[in-house]
Amino acid sequence: MSVPPTVVSRRTIRLGFSDFWTGFNPQDNYFVRLLRPHYDLVITEKPDFLIFSSFGTRYRRHRGVRIFYTGECVEPDWDECDYAFDFEFFERPEHYRLPLYALYDDPAVLIQPSGFDPRRVLAQKTGFCCLVVSNPRPRERLEFFRVLSRYKRVDSGGRAFNNLGTLVHDKAAFLRAYKFVIAFENHCHAGYTTEKLFEALRAECVPIYWGNPQVHRDFNPHRFINAHDFPGWEALARHVLQVDQNDALYCRYLQEPCYIGNRVNEYVNPDNVRAQFARIFQTPICPIAQRQRLRRWARRRFRQLRRVYWKWRAAMSTRRIRPDLPTLTQGESHRRDIENMEN
Repeated sequence: MSVPPTVVSRRTIRLGFSDFWTGFNPQDNYFVRLLRPHYDLVITEKPDFLIFSSFGTRYRRHRGVRIFYTGECVEPDWDECDYAFDFEFFERPEHYRLPLYALYDDPAVLIQPSGFDPRRVLAQKTGFCCLVVSNPRPRERLEFFRVLSRYKRVDSGGRAFNNLGTLVHDKAAFLRAYKFVIAFENHCHAGYTTEKLFEALRAECVPIYWGNPQVHRDFNPHRFINAHDFPGWEALARHVLQVDQNDALYCRYLQEPCYIGNRVNEYVNPDNVRAQFARIFQTPICPIAQRQRLRRWARRRFRQLRRVYWKWRAAMSTRRIRPDLPTLTQGESHRRDIENMEN
């Protein structure tokens, strides 16, 4: 007689989201899609684990475990969260580096297929270089845009520096037509890699990148042109023109895999991210919110005791000066101390 398979019940996780960007869907997002195949998720307003971001302060109402996530160039406040996912290269068990580009698409889409032909990609390119951004900062982005535009036209389809007369609505399709994409971050900070480089690579372009000085830990440095490797914008622009005029050199960039070893890097590997969440769900802690509450209670009690002490000191001083005053019995003194503390 065959033995029926053992049914292993999955753990139920009460999960919530707070203070994310406009349009964020708590029921369908990167974290839900990552965890739902392995846990029975209950998305609720009263969760045991709250994932919150940097666009508000509603998370402060939550008394359970707080998990901070941001794709912005801001550091976690460890007085406000128990765990953090962000772009920093922190070495501590409560922290995990999860760059923003992981949330834009499956990182595996950048794995180069066997038989990849860069000449086929080059033959489909109809434009020289483009830019699609809404934020005019930083100044480095505008400076290089102007320098490169003096040599050859650069099409800009975003709200910033727009020279097309209309806004681009399908960014992926727009990028795919160009050989180069100016992929400058909003900030130059170690570890801060957003979607800009990822989107250009996904469109099979050669990105011109500026931002994270350690970007080689995310992507293959031979697959894009790194502005940090050049002494100035003029030198960078001349190199871009040289690659543009040399099809063999351009195809050499395209031939390189996006990831070192053509494998998804450790930071955005879904198995590694899930392993960090497993540690969070399995580790019993006293949440920072409850510790804050205890600290506030301790400070309040300390102030009350201090007031009682100084009143007692004043009474003793008065007793020494006026020995004719009646002395409180021990019971009366104790009762008054308790009344003062309660008030």
